Amino acid sequence: MRLLLISNSASPGETYLEKPGADIARHLGDAKGDVVFIPFAGVTMTFDDYVTKVNAALAPHGVKVRGIHTFDEPLRAIAEAKAIMIGGGNTFRLLKMMQESGIINAIRERVKAGVPYVGWSAGANVACPTICTTNDMPIVEPLSFEALGFVPFQINPHYLDAHPEGHGGETREQRIREYLVANPGVRVVGLREGSRMFYEGGKLTLVGEHTARLFLFGDEPREVAPSEDVNFLLRKP
Repeated sequence: MRLLLISNSASPGETYLEKPGADIARHLGDAKGDVVFIPFAGVTMTFDDYVTKVNAALAPHGVKVRGIHTFDEPLRAIAEAKAIMIGGGNTFRLLKMMQESGIINAIRERVKAGVPYVGWSAGANVACPTICTTNDMPIVEPLSFEALGFVPFQINPHYLDAHPEGHGGETREQRIREYLVANPGVRVVGLREGSRMFYEGGKLTLVGEHTARLFLFGDEPREVAPSEDVNFLLRKP
């Protein structure tokens, strides 16, 4: 498989997909001009507007996407796709629409056959075994929480260490600890803004200016640096 899993589309002070744009183009390679894009996570914009936004951001890198909703035969489009990209938004709606349209299995098969995959935010979440470590509100109910399962660990995109002043609720770390109590055999990677993970040739790498925070039930969370070997995440704890 060839995966690029991105925490977020833009950090404060950046334009949309500014930071990961060059990495996206390199990852897609010869397929960058013919990408099938899944816009289902978009809720407050139309799918057409979402596609336009992505194309405008990635045009300087030579990347061109076409929304899956514009194909008369979506399953055939996935089966013939040279690359697949899934954008951010609401993870619950994304998963529900992929399940109901029937494309989730087709995407899984195509990517496992070697077609490049790019996903940010919700698109990174669905690359995991489940979407249970998303930050999103469950505005719709998917058929199950089971996702694409490209990696054996869970990602929490947009991971934040902060506990805002005046906020009486749980921190992100506390929420992840709760998840681990219920799912003690799973690793969770808190992927901070501006961070991304590549998987290619059987090797996993962390890229970005920030460390990632690694969670495993029974262990204290620890920081993982981009320079560190993270291939252990591909093995069961």
